[in-house]
Order: sequence, then C-alpha cells, then structure tokens
Amino acid sequence: MTTSNQLLCSVDDIPEDSCKGFTINYQRGELDIFILKRGGSFFIYRNHCPHTGANLNWQPDTFMDYDNLYIQCAIHGARFEVETGLCVWGPCVNQSLLKINFRILKNKIYLD
Repeated sequence: MTTSNQLLCSVDDIPEDSCKGFTINYQRGELDIFILKRGGSFFIYRNHCPHTGANLNWQPDTFMDYDNLYIQCAIHGARFEVETGLCVWGPCVNQSLLKINFRILKNKIYLD
C-alpha cells in the first residue's frame, strides 16, 4: 500500500476529544481511516471493526461512545481504548484496531 507523505489535515482541524474520518485513495483502492485527538495527542486507526469488518462510525466523524471515553463500533457496540485500539468490551475483546503510522510536520498531519 503506497500512502506515504499524504497530507491529511492541519492539527487545528481536529479539536480536543473529537474525531475526523478520511477516505484515502491508493493504488489498490480506498482505505477508510480516522484521526482522534485526546490529551493533546493524535491517534489514527483504520475505520474497520475487527469483528464485522464494517466501518465503526454511525454518522460522519462520530466514532466515540456517548461518554466520549471509548471508540465504539456502531454495529454491535464494541468498545476500544483510544490510546491502544484494544477492544475491551464486546464480541471482539482482545482484538485491536489497526493503527496507522503518521507524522506531524509544521502542524500538518501526514500518513507515514
């Protein structure tokens, strides 16, 4: 998969405790990902439930549970830790979301 150096957005485009979804085009098709900002840190995951294979969000840019503590799958409610992507509740316990490598240069977020 060749997606390196692809600009996603500015760090200012993601407010604290919020998410933003993206569809990345690459040689083999498309890849759905999302960026989450928590505690001033950014986390990027593939938008793909390890249990169902479906996208996690139920509305655009809506990936979190009602308490805004965990990433939540819209299909069956599985919950994933923000910092690790590990499923801690639901049918895919101990499975993880796929972390996407990235870098920040001059306040811009790029796929690595």
